[in-house]
Amino acid sequence: MKLFGIHRWAGLAIAAMILGAPLAAVAQNAAVNAPATNAAASNATNATNSATNTAAATPAAPANETTQTYPKDNNNAGDDAWMLTSSVLVLMMTIPGLALFYAGMVRKKNVLATIAQSFGATALITVLWMLIGYSLAFRGTGKYIGDLSYVFLAPLNLDINIANTDLAPTIPETTYMFFQMTFAIITPALIAGALADRMKYSAFLLFMGAWLLLVYCPIAHWVWGAHGWLGTNSNGGLGALDFAGGTVVHLNAGTAGLVTAIMLGKRKGLGTENFAPFNPAYAVIGASLLWVGWFGFNAGSAVEAHDGQAGMAAAATQIATAAATLAWMGMEWLIAKKPTVIGMASGAVAGLVAITPASGFVNPTGALIIGIAAGAVCYFAAVHLKKMLGFYDDALDCWGVHGIGGALGAILTGAFASNHINSSAKGWLIDGNFHQMILQFIDVGAVFVYCGVMTFVILAVLKYTMGIRVSEDVEVEGLDINLHGEVIQGG
Repeated sequence: MKLFGIHRWAGLAIAAMILGAPLAAVAQNAAVNAPATNAAASNATNATNSATNTAAATPAAPANETTQTYPKDNNNAGDDAWMLTSSVLVLMMTIPGLALFYAGMVRKKNVLATIAQSFGATALITVLWMLIGYSLAFRGTGKYIGDLSYVFLAPLNLDINIANTDLAPTIPETTYMFFQMTFAIITPALIAGALADRMKYSAFLLFMGAWLLLVYCPIAHWVWGAHGWLGTNSNGGLGALDFAGGTVVHLNAGTAGLVTAIMLGKRKGLGTENFAPFNPAYAVIGASLLWVGWFGFNAGSAVEAHDGQAGMAAAATQIATAAATLAWMGMEWLIAKKPTVIGMASGAVAGLVAITPASGFVNPTGALIIGIAAGAVCYFAAVHLKKMLGFYDDALDCWGVHGIGGALGAILTGAFASNHINSSAKGWLIDGNFHQMILQFIDVGAVFVYCGVMTFVILAVLKYTMGIRVSEDVEVEGLDINLHGEVIQGG
């Protein structure tokens, strides 16, 4: 039975979470100033030794600890500038990139509601990331989840030059936290492609918040955390390769999209009514912004700019995206006899998705092959497999492009990774390390199963309390006017 009136309180709950943050200031400050806090102890050490650090001809490199302060001049200015630029590029991928890409492919009556999903998710996830998300994903020494040492980003209140030396030793942690925030924003927002035209906005926002904390943060810690069980083997991890988010971002979001589409059910009128995109030009502009922003996504994941890794990741991204665009176009031309503009844009996104986990590990030839494979495979998955299976309505092909493309890219990373490109990787076809393929399949399987189960649990709770789907009347009339009280005027 649905809880009486709970849908009316969804917006108030979100507002209370944000407005209640200042009320925790006293507890936060007490925690920050506690003698046992790493940040406070580190700050005291920095103050005591400031004269020594100033006089030293060459400042000592930061110790290999989870948290360590160091003089401002130890920051690499080039690395910091590139990472700040990358962060803004990735933020642009969600707003306006993803917002326009998805909005252009829905019907006119749902354009504003679709944009509101990307915009609202950006605001909500930013606040949650600051409050607790970053701490859960990237702090602590646990294998499966982080700790609470960075709740409210408390240690950064005392030292803006503190560094996460395990993950980003040459830039301030403020920069690294911001960069990872933009990844945390776009990943849940991608799920909106599967649920378009039929989900309550209140349920959507609550789903975004819960999914971030219960699904994205643990998986990001598994793969990218310094001590995660799937990631780097230098700290006991399995050794799966995911340079910029093939499983953490794309397979994760795609799997959640598939589960959400199944639980919501198919859109009313699917197969009998005209579901043609309102404005394909919006979609192409959005895809173009995604393409440009993706250089921050992939090349930025090098977390530095002082050697060639970022440059190779950027080159691989461009090559694979262009190849996937041509491959999707070619498949359409061959089968449907006409290359559509929406198809070209979708092919580009498929290439961007598939090269993401491989971008810092493969050479240009590997990038070309991955791009071609992504264009062909994702075309088949989005256009034909969905119709063949028939049991789910993935409205804007979140699963077909991000889920399938992310899994494909993760597996092909194991095949084409080259030790000549990245000394931390040895792949199968170039370096003869078939074991890496096994690790990649484990990575894909673990993310798919965990994400699928947890997404189902979150949606089930929402479905049987407040409900997750709009009424039939609202769906027929349109989400824009009913959920937001606005409509697009004119043609």
